Amino acid sequence: MKSLKTLLDFYINSSIHVALSVYALVRMTDYMFQIPNDKPMAYFAFFGTIVGYNFVKYDALVRLKKLQMRSSLKAIIFISVFSFLVVGYYFFQLQRITQIISVLFLALTLLYTLPFFPNRKNARNWAGIKIYIVALCWVGVTLVLPILDSGIAITTDFYLKCIQRFILVFVLILIFEIIDLANDDPHLQTVPQQIGVKLTKTLGYFLMVVFCVLELFVSNVNFKINFQFFYLIFAIAIGIAILLAYANQKRSKYYTSFWVESVPIIWWLMVVWLNK
Repeated sequence: MKSLKTLLDFYINSSIHVALSVYALVRMTDYMFQIPNDKPMAYFAFFGTIVGYNFVKYDALVRLKKLQMRSSLKAIIFISVFSFLVVGYYFFQLQRITQIISVLFLALTLLYTLPFFPNRKNARNWAGIKIYIVALCWVGVTLVLPILDSGIAITTDFYLKCIQRFILVFVLILIFEIIDLANDDPHLQTVPQQIGVKLTKTLGYFLMVVFCVLELFVSNVNFKINFQFFYLIFAIAIGIAILLAYANQKRSKYYTSFWVESVPIIWWLMVVWLNK
């Protein structure tokens, strides 16, 4: 049992789980816009997430030598270096416009992690802005980049899906912020710190309603498929609302780092199962 927990912790700490969530959302974009199986883009997002998240989590600790080089950390560094090489390989298989935009998102990630300006903290510590940067990056990597790389025309559906994706990620991060409320620096000005847990949950419920309603405005190219997909949208919204309702500061780290981050994976698996 202990070895199983150790394996699960490594799976989460190495960012493989969150990378699967990003991969799942890229595949969801492929499904929504009927993009042929674009493996380079999906793998670029998966391995890029491992590199990005591990850099954000461990860069400062390693640079300042505040974290001992345990065997698990060495393994995470190995996975990150390997992922970096794979990302480079798939980067050159993307369209030029996709490459340019992906570099911009890389710059945003670096801004989020490293203090570029004198006497200023990194963007991760800028009051009230963290949740918007993270949600924006997820929208960019899981929706904007796949659309650009496929060469699909930008339509109203694209903008609606961008708003939907932003709401999805935003509400999932709200759950993280509620659970981390006791440990977060008050200067971060997270949403629960600003408006309280109760109003944060109310905001999340409202956004999930908007998330569902937006699907009604998407073009019905194939009514049967869209009607079926609306049920999935509704089911995912209910699932997120339940996770939000039971979120509190006493929940273990697995509540967010495993179950909350599993939502996109479950969504994608449901789509795969229904379209067998």
